[in-house]
Amino acid sequence: MRGLALLIVPMLLTPPAVFADDSGLLRCRGLSDPAARLACYDALVPAAAPPPAPRVPAPTAPSTPAPEAQPDRFGLKAPATETVQAVDSHIPGEFRGWEPGSRIKLANGQVWEVNDGSRGALAPVVDPKVRVRRGMLGSFYLEIEGLNRSPRVKRIE
Repeated sequence: MRGLALLIVPMLLTPPAVFADDSGLLRCRGLSDPAARLACYDALVPAAAPPPAPRVPAPTAPSTPAPEAQPDRFGLKAPATETVQAVDSHIPGEFRGWEPGSRIKLANGQVWEVNDGSRGALAPVVDPKVRVRRGMLGSFYLEIEGLNRSPRVKRIE
């Protein structure tokens, strides 16, 4: 009984379109001339798309040395070969925290905007040290000394 079920179940799962046009097969099978029979069978199969053109490797440019690490360009649109992983600085003056969209200017002249919807209110601190570090998938995080939360930021200037 189990063997019969193994034969019937695949037939039940086969789409009806597979069995829809047996008349064409029967018509071709009835032809006695081998060339006509082959042409009949070929006509039943839709024309296949032409094979893709062979891939030719693109010419390679002469290799150039990797660019020097440029901390002043950190966070801006850059080539994928950027090697700087973090920038250390401090926030000049009094800092009370952040909220979504806050712009934070660092002592090195960089301006970063909070873009993750987080908030962080703290007692005013003066000149807190910060580190902007690279995260996954092109994101950046602002680590503020003494805090265990790091808002996600993007560089504006």
